Amino acid sequence: MISPMNLKIAIGADHGGFELKTQLLGWLRDKGCEVQDCGTHSKDAVDYPRIAYTLARLVAGGQCDRGIMIDGAGIGSAMTANKVAGVRAAACYSVALARNSREHNDANVLTLGAGQTNFEQAKPIVEMFLTAECVEDRHRKRVQLINAVQEGPITVGPHQATLLGGVSEPRPVPAEPDVEKIARRVRDLMAAQGAPAAPSPAAPPLNIPQLIDHTILRPDTTRADIEQLCREARQHKFYSVCVNPTWVSLARQLLDGSGVKVCCVVGFPLGAQPPETKAMEARAAIRQGAREIDMVINVGALKSGDDALVLRDIRSVVEACRDGSARCKVILETSLLTNQEKARACELAVKARADFVKTSTGFSTGGATVEDVALMSRIVREKGLGVKASGGIRALADLRRMVQAGATRIGTSSGIKILQEAAGEAVSAGADKY
Repeated sequence: MISPMNLKIAIGADHGGFELKTQLLGWLRDKGCEVQDCGTHSKDAVDYPRIAYTLARLVAGGQCDRGIMIDGAGIGSAMTANKVAGVRAAACYSVALARNSREHNDANVLTLGAGQTNFEQAKPIVEMFLTAECVEDRHRKRVQLINAVQEGPITVGPHQATLLGGVSEPRPVPAEPDVEKIARRVRDLMAAQGAPAAPSPAAPPLNIPQLIDHTILRPDTTRADIEQLCREARQHKFYSVCVNPTWVSLARQLLDGSGVKVCCVVGFPLGAQPPETKAMEARAAIRQGAREIDMVINVGALKSGDDALVLRDIRSVVEACRDGSARCKVILETSLLTNQEKARACELAVKARADFVKTSTGFSTGGATVEDVALMSRIVREKGLGVKASGGIRALADLRRMVQAGATRIGTSSGIKILQEAAGEAVSAGADKY
């Protein structure tokens, strides 16, 4: 079982669920869990779909591992959350249902009804939801089918086919092959590239440590380097450490109970391995304790126009991650790509149901740029994917520029220096935190 302390949890409620949310929030934090409060923050009347949607986007985009949403009955919030691609929300009123939702359905959002469930009843339900895992092949296969429904028609049995008869799929347009749809989308995006961006609302203060994947990927990395990396990550509460596969097991041991995740690179740094090799590498890393996988796409296949191979490449790792309850980030290596190729790669990552797109390995001809992050964000953010900026981010000003452009995660080996800069600014401003 995975400890809740290793998970980042989003929690939200409408006015009817506010009291129960407040109780659960305090209880989870007392247990040492990292919890993102999505509101509401009072008993004033609010519309639950707005909060449920925000929470679901955090889970689908990879900013949080699980979500807990509370309204009067839990049903409307489940309906809302399930409209977001990548979310499997379950309304649960008992421990048995919570167990089933996780073991059979790999639910990632739990909805509760404050009118049916009090605090004492909710605690064991939540605990089961956060600890139970979907591990049996027969259940994981069915979860894959649930996810596939979002992409289009799935194969039915003879009896179901008879029942459906001449009923057509309720799709607004005829189905097209994946690659054709992606090509059309890329053309539309590139045509609109010059359009002015919509003004963004004022951003909340940055939680800088939780933006950072604290990274060391040098070929000469030693055990002492990994030990130092993990000490720093524990001390400063970075989101994760990002390491090469050989160091995953050690990093997991050193970070046990800290809440800091282990991220592992796959197909690194060239991306030229076959899809099957990358999938095998990802599964091995997940077994050893990785909770996030950063995989490099087949750059040569993308530049050759072989989008079908790139799609299969990404999907092979995404499926490995889904089976192991890990997230998948897709490294594009943007310095080697045209804008059109970057757009195609982002669309392929969306189609493959990845969790993030990422700019760079840091081992090629260039790293992250504001322009690339903005382009990637414009393509994927509405689909619920995050954007990781990586490569050449060495200062606080670099991090801020990337976040302003749309980055939701930062990969850097300069995390300590960035925090020192932020602390210096805070002291100068008379503040007590970043």
